Amino acid sequence: MADEQKPEGAKPAAAGHAAPKAPATMASTPWESDLTNEVKEHFGDQILEASSYVGQNFFVVKGQAAVPLLEYLKLEADFDYLVDLTAVHFPDRAEQFEIIYILYSFARNERIRIKALVKESERPATAVGVHLTADWLEREVFDMFGIRFDGHPNMTRLLLPEDWEGYPLRKEKTIIDMDNRWVKENLGIESGQ
Repeated sequence: MADEQKPEGAKPAAAGHAAPKAPATMASTPWESDLTNEVKEHFGDQILEASSYVGQNFFVVKGQAAVPLLEYLKLEADFDYLVDLTAVHFPDRAEQFEIIYILYSFARNERIRIKALVKESERPATAVGVHLTADWLEREVFDMFGIRFDGHPNMTRLLLPEDWEGYPLRKEKTIIDMDNRWVKENLGIESGQ
């Protein structure tokens, strides 16, 4: 077996453990179509990127453009179903959150994603007025990430108890560091392990 070359500065793996891998880089390609041209023309600099990754098309937009874009895609391009809405937390970025809307068009048999970049202090607009399915999806994002959607009719926790402290899907804490007070008081154990 040939000797494996290790990158300069790499630490040797502990006996019996594989060396940690760097996260994979998303190798996306530009997404060019009549739709992307129309959207870029209509929204201008609010559209930061139109790309495709493994056949999955997506727009990256400024946070305030998300709901107007959802409405435009619904009315002008037949993306009439909000399949899902979630978020990702990047604590080291200026815009710490990506709110991800997954849309489907029955007429086109096509799915696209909208990734809206949002700062910690921002309250993005609710999409409930465009897609009723946003109601509980936005509540789940609030519950798990702490993102409050401005204008939402019932911005309350959906999955966790109202007196739960913190937001489990943020990357600032591990699962063991979650609301230990609530776990101890309500479950009678020392941690959420």
